[in-house]
Amino acid sequence: MSVGTTQTRQGLGGRLAALSRIVELGPGRVDPKLLTESGQLLLRAGDRLKLSSEHTVVALAGGTGSGKSTLFNSVSGLELSPTGVRRPTTARAHACVWGLDGAGPLLDWLQIQWRHRFARASALDKGESGLHGLILLDLPDHDSIRALTDSEADRLIQIADLVVWVLDPQKYADASTHRRYVTELAGHDAVTIFVLNQIDRLSPEELAECVADLNDLLRREGVEAPIIVPTSATRGEGVDELRAVLAETVVRRRAAVQRLEADLDRITIRLLKAMPDEGVPVPASTVDDARRIGLTDALCDAVGVPALGEAMENVYGVRSVEWVGWPYTRWAAKLRPDPLNSLRLGDLKDEIRGVKGGSVSAQAAEVDNAVRALSDGLTAGMHEAWQNGIREAARSNSAELPQLLSGELTEIAPRLDRVPAWWRLLLVWQYFLVLLFLAGIAWLGTALAYGVFEMGTLPPGLEVFGETASLPWVGLMVLSVLGLGLLTAVASRNFVMLGAGNERDRLEREMRRRVGAVASTTVIEPVERELARYNEFYSALRGVRG
Repeated sequence: MSVGTTQTRQGLGGRLAALSRIVELGPGRVDPKLLTESGQLLLRAGDRLKLSSEHTVVALAGGTGSGKSTLFNSVSGLELSPTGVRRPTTARAHACVWGLDGAGPLLDWLQIQWRHRFARASALDKGESGLHGLILLDLPDHDSIRALTDSEADRLIQIADLVVWVLDPQKYADASTHRRYVTELAGHDAVTIFVLNQIDRLSPEELAECVADLNDLLRREGVEAPIIVPTSATRGEGVDELRAVLAETVVRRRAAVQRLEADLDRITIRLLKAMPDEGVPVPASTVDDARRIGLTDALCDAVGVPALGEAMENVYGVRSVEWVGWPYTRWAAKLRPDPLNSLRLGDLKDEIRGVKGGSVSAQAAEVDNAVRALSDGLTAGMHEAWQNGIREAARSNSAELPQLLSGELTEIAPRLDRVPAWWRLLLVWQYFLVLLFLAGIAWLGTALAYGVFEMGTLPPGLEVFGETASLPWVGLMVLSVLGLGLLTAVASRNFVMLGAGNERDRLEREMRRRVGAVASTTVIEPVERELARYNEFYSALRGVRG
């Protein structure tokens, strides 16, 4: 094998590997029929490239009455394929092999029966050394009324390294040949030859006119540089020219690769029409931080994280009044309407308590909108099939997402009946001050009654409480206790509100962290897998272009 052929095979191998990735990545995005044909091409290419590269498979194809079998016998120099007036004459493909060594597995792959294989590998075949490595097939008529022969002709036309179309002057423009085969094989110029047979029936002027007309017809059908060889198989005219063309193809040993490249080019054109890669955006395979944060924010709104944090802070502050407020203020407040009712904080309190019981629920519609906004932002400019694929990936867990979010937030919802230890200590301190205040009031009353108004005499040992000299000091003590209680209440209230704010921040951070983790697992990861698939698909599509 030449160096050029080796390099060609290596290039073809890379393109076939890219096509293989397209077949793997394409389901759901590419037309199934196109993927099936691509898979068939991969199988065919794999089989052909494993078989003899020293042999070139040339198929003589044509309609009934074109003289195909006669031409086959004329090129081979032997009466190998039956000819006659019965239509179709050739029911099974025949093969003539120049150089039989190594051709057996290839003939098996072609499914040529043993009794229809013939060898031209004798020293008597002088002057035919250029054809060494040629496997010439005489195919059944492609327009046969026999389904079996028609199917066999189609199969071999699809896998032959080079196809020689044998046409006759009467039917060279036959629609069945051009519509079913020639048009479909446009772009296969390097591995397609057209033989205008039976030229013995034409005058030189008619022959020139037929060749020119056939050339124009083929060019209109997409054959850019048609090779046309006029022959008369019965008289041997043009047969040597045909042999020379075949010999040139055989000597190059590139027809098999060229045929696969042409088939691959045709598949590539169809893939590019279905999935164009010109101007296709190349997004990162990972979702950027800004979109992650945006999704988390939207999901937090959908589940009500800010509202829950605010409700928790409000109820936390209101409940603290029961523990850290100045008792006299609380007792006076009982004479007024309940502030919880006026501020509707009682409902918030009940809601937060319900959170602990697992009643947090995400709004499914808002969750869906958040997920859709993410996918829409990532798919701008993409092919519709991939847009749908990324949307489907983003929503792959949409049914479970609201429940997962609710479950995560329910686990960390605060206990509203939890009382911090310092609240309890402060309550003891406040009541201690209340007792001091009451004791001071009692002392003042006793001093006034027994010291000022002399209403009687105190028992021995208690005279000190009736001394008028103690009145200023006791009054100062009562005022100090009262001020200390109020100051303690105000300071405690400030500490409570500061603590409530910190608790809210902590709660919201933890909620956001959990919402972000759920979003990453259920939305981001499936989307990133689809983005990676998208990028790999278009990388393979560019690779298959060569």
